[in-house]
Amino acid sequence: MAKRFFRKLAVLTKAEVTYGVDSTPTGAANAMQMTAVSITPLGGEEESRELLLPYFGHQGVLLVGNYVELQGSVELAGAGAAGTVPAYGALLRACSMSEVTVAATSVTYAPVSNAPESAVIYANFDGVNHAMLGVRGTWSLELAPKRIPRIRFTLRGLLGPIADVALPAVTLTGFKKPLVVSTVNTPTRSLHGYAALWESVSLDIGNTVELRNLIGEDSVQITNRQSIGTAVIEAASMAIKNWFSIAQAHTVGALSVIHGVGAGNIVEIAAAGVQLGRPTQGQTQGILNYSIPLMFTPTAGDDEFSIIVR
Repeated sequence: MAKRFFRKLAVLTKAEVTYGVDSTPTGAANAMQMTAVSITPLGGEEESRELLLPYFGHQGVLLVGNYVELQGSVELAGAGAAGTVPAYGALLRACSMSEVTVAATSVTYAPVSNAPESAVIYANFDGVNHAMLGVRGTWSLELAPKRIPRIRFTLRGLLGPIADVALPAVTLTGFKKPLVVSTVNTPTRSLHGYAALWESVSLDIGNTVELRNLIGEDSVQITNRQSIGTAVIEAASMAIKNWFSIAQAHTVGALSVIHGVGAGNIVEIAAAGVQLGRPTQGQTQGILNYSIPLMFTPTAGDDEFSIIVR
């Protein structure tokens, strides 16, 4: 019997036209380049019969509410040319984000509350293909020095066929080589108007993803969003920046991070209404720092933050 190997994987993702209907992604047009991939191939609940009989013994269960969940990361990088959709765009769209393209300039992703898109995912683990329909999900990302920035996705879909299917040939030219986070590669980084020395910054879109099983419809729904993050910043004097007074005043301010240099490999994270939580003090290498919770609040609706690829 031939062995199946963990590192032989093809993940294909394509937006659905009709919810829950297979849009048939292909390796040539819809391949995802991912790391740290894991799958729950048959998630769900168990319904016991609870029969009362003249004897003891396990009666078995009924598997109900079946779903598939895929977790994996993509590298945060540009698309190769300004105004080109990045290869991971379909994953962001499946996480309740809009995609707006300005030709030769930028592609902007922002959260949406109405009519979120969905996707089909094929996850082929060395010859066994797991089909996921009606996929929606959530994501988080972190930028830290000397590290490749990655977006971590958690994606849930309706259970499709699980079958022996040969690994497809994949085209991954749309994925560009990432730049590690550094002073040179991450030239803009400010919070509430202060260009701090950052140890890390994170953002979690915070979608609530629910599997909904009704008589007449099975679906995956995004029912809420609470976007949060954390900035770990080298501690300065209160005269320079008093994070404690800002937090106590419930002041909202801007966050801006630009990662990448040169058109075609720049990703910007922009947010106008960031409220600070309670800063905590720590240290790294004997240098004091503050860990500051971030709450991304809307200012006019569905505008807590944007990701701009250019």
